[in-house]
Amino acid sequence: MAGRLRGKTAIVTGAAGGIGRTLCERFRSEGATVWAADLKPSTGEFHETDVTDEDSVRQLAEEAAVAWGSLDILVNAAGIEMEKTIETMSLAEWNRIFAVNVTGVFLMCRAFLGLMRQSGSASIINFGSYDGFIADPELAAYCATKGAVHALTRAMACDHGPEGIRVNAICPGYIDTPMLKSFFGDRGNADAMRRAAAENHPVRRIGQPQDIAGLAVYLASDEAGYASGQLWILDGGLTAQAQQMRI
Repeated sequence: MAGRLRGKTAIVTGAAGGIGRTLCERFRSEGATVWAADLKPSTGEFHETDVTDEDSVRQLAEEAAVAWGSLDILVNAAGIEMEKTIETMSLAEWNRIFAVNVTGVFLMCRAFLGLMRQSGSASIINFGSYDGFIADPELAAYCATKGAVHALTRAMACDHGPEGIRVNAICPGYIDTPMLKSFFGDRGNADAMRRAAAENHPVRRIGQPQDIAGLAVYLASDEAGYASGQLWILDGGLTAQAQQMRI
C-alpha cells in the first residue's frame, strides 16, 4: 500500500549512511516531505547537522519551524561504532561514541518535541541495536550506548505519549551497510566472515537497509498508532536461537 506517509513531514539524521539514505528514499516514495540531515553531507540535498552540537541541532529545529510549523516524524539514525574493549579505549573515544549515539538522540528529541506536539500524531524512531540486548566481542562502548538508547526510548514514550508523540526503537542485527563491511574487514577475510554470519541466521542471509525501511514506514505511519515504547528487534531470527556448539 503506497502513500502511507502522504502529507507528513520527516527529518532523518545519519541520512548519508546506508540505512539513513534508504529511509529517506522510502519515506519520500510513501508521500512524506523529508529533510536528510548528516554531519558531512555529500551533496546539497542534505541539511548539514552535527547531532552532538546543541547549536547545530537548534538551527535545524528553527529552520523546520519556519518551513513547516510542525514535525510528524523524527528518525535518529546517526551513529558510530568503535571496535575496542574498555581496556584499549581512551576516555575521549568513550565520550565521543556516547556523544553521537546517545547525546545526539537526546539533543534532537529535545529540540523537536515542541514541533512534534503540533502534529497531533507524531512518531520518533530511535536506532538501538541487538547489541543493546546481547554483546559482540570488542564492542563494549557501542553495546553500552545502544542499551542507553533503549532505556531512553521507553522513558520518552512514557513522558510524551499523552502529548500525541509515540517513541519506538528499531534494533537491527547484521545489516549490509558500510559499518558492517568495516566490522568484517577489520577481522580478516571479509567475504568468509560474511558467509559465516549469513549461515548463522535462521533466515540464512544478512539484512538489507530495505528490511529496516519497511518497519520504519510502519512505525512512522498512523497504522502504528498504538505502538509506542517498544524495542523492535529486526535480526533475521539471530537472537531467537540458542547458540549451537560447533562440532
